[in-house]
Formats: sequence, structure tokens, C-alpha cells
Amino acid sequence: MKIAFFALRKFDELQLCEEYKKQYGIDYVWTSEYPSVNNLKLAEGCQAISVTPCEITKEYVDEFEKCGVKYFLCRSIGYDHLPVDYIKEKGMKIACSTYPPECVANYAIMLMLMTTRKMNQIMLRANAQDYSLRGKMGKDLSDCTIGIIGTGNIGSTVIKHLSGFGCKILAYNRFGENEELKKYAQYVDLDTLYKNSDIISLHVSSNPDTYHMINEDAINKMKDGVIIINTARGTLIDSNALIKNIKSGKISSAGLDVIENENGLYYYNHSCDVINNDELSMLRSFPNVIVTPHTAFYTETTVSNMVKKAFESLSCYSKGIDNPNEIAI
Repeated sequence: MKIAFFALRKFDELQLCEEYKKQYGIDYVWTSEYPSVNNLKLAEGCQAISVTPCEITKEYVDEFEKCGVKYFLCRSIGYDHLPVDYIKEKGMKIACSTYPPECVANYAIMLMLMTTRKMNQIMLRANAQDYSLRGKMGKDLSDCTIGIIGTGNIGSTVIKHLSGFGCKILAYNRFGENEELKKYAQYVDLDTLYKNSDIISLHVSSNPDTYHMINEDAINKMKDGVIIINTARGTLIDSNALIKNIKSGKISSAGLDVIENENGLYYYNHSCDVINNDELSMLRSFPNVIVTPHTAFYTETTVSNMVKKAFESLSCYSKGIDNPNEIAI
């Protein structure tokens, strides 16, 4: 059995591949490049490919199939970058990575703290040696009502960790309520959450039902001066509505680890490039918006898990046993 790793990072992932190759007895080949028409043949003789979020077209799937690939192994929780229906038609399989939720949950709380305390403005002005106080006054997280949309592993961890701050927490989950979380949060409908939250944090997956769930209509239902936190997927928010309402002041601040049009942008070094991304340019121009490059997941434990799950999934496939990481498609 063999895996073709694309966009593999030499500085942190490669050494893990060597470790798990020995543990699982599965070989691998790799490239630091993302899949493209020039490198798809790397997968010849491999039963699986492993990718981070990137563009995978139907044509790429066809080429991988010719190479003998049966499995798409995502080094991410999300798999919305894959043409899932087409892969299903081909009779191929998809597995994703799982990892402890604390990394993203704590990152979301960090963004809440930074936005409520106007940390971006403070740091920008300090860099220019402006140490005055005017315009820097923030609010205490403990005095806020925080709305958590999605109470799966990450959302529920956010709620539990937030409970120590003494803030009021509202929760919404379209797949039912978690009885344990009712010790810390009050479940409400979405409109009630929008109306009463000072901070709204998103923890749902990207799918047709959640696409642009934060749009003009939803924002109109929110408090004036609401803060938006997104460490999930950029497509949850209509970027045009977001930018419009930051300009108007309806949204007082935002902490965004993901943006709607980030494909082909993040995880590349663009330090000398003119970036053709109006969404990013506008958001970075606002001193009350924190934009980080999809790094909420990025800890030692998480990276190790993401690589390990690729080997684990192919091992399950080779042995004909159930794979807990496989996506039902």
C-alpha cells in the first residue's frame, strides 16, 4: 500500500510520515506542490492520495483514478474542496482527519479576547510608537453575551472553556441539543441568538445549507456593534455583506481565521506578490478586523494527528475493517 502526499511540508509533516510509515507498514511518495496537471502522475501505483484543502477538479479525479487511486485522504476536518458527488459516482472513498478540538476552540476564544480589547488597533499604533489611550478602550469578555452557532466537538469545547470567563452563553445547533452543555449555555433559536449576542462565533461545517448563513438578512437581526468570529469556513459568511456592515459600524469588529475566497491564497508565500483578492485587501484595511491565515488548527498535536489519520485510514482499507475517519457519501 502506498500514499501520494501532495502539498506535504518538509519542515513539519515529512518527519511524521517517516514515523508512521514504520508504524503502519505503508509506503509513500510526496511533493511539496499542490495537485496540478503537471504532477498528478506522482500517484501512479498509489492506492490513496493525501491533500490539504486545495482545488481538486473532476479532471484530477479522473487522472487519479487512472493511476489506481481508490481513496482521497484529507489532512483536514473539512472536505468541501473535493467534488464529493463525482468521487461517489466513481466508487471511490473519502476520509478526513480528526484532531482534538481544543486547538481551534482556544483560538476562537483568543480572537474574542483580541477583538473585545481592540488588540489589533493597540498593536498597530504601538508599532508606530503611539502609546496614547484614545480609541483603545475595550470591553470585558465577562460582560458579554456570546452566541455559539454549532455545538459539535469544537463548539462545545468553546462553550466549556468560555464558562470560566463568567459570560452569558447562548447556543444553537440544528442537529439537536447537548444536555451536558446546558450547565453552561442556554439553547435558543437562531433569531434569538442573533438578537441578543454581543459576540457570535461560528462552528459549523460548510455545506449547501450553511452557505452564506451570515448574510445581510442575518446581520440585520443582530445587535448594533456585534462582533463576528469565524474559525470554521469562509463560505459561511457573505463577504460583501460582512464588508458593507463593517463599514457602516453595524459590525464593530471581526476575528477571521478564514475568508470566503481563500483558495489559492493561504499556505503560499506571497510576500513579493501583488495579490488579486479584493476581499482580503478590504478586510485587512480595517483596523478593527483581525485576519489570520487559516492557522487555528496549527499545533504540534494537530499536525501529528492529520498525518497519522492518512496512514490509519489506508491501513483500515487494506485490512478491510471499518475506518472511523471515513466520510459517508
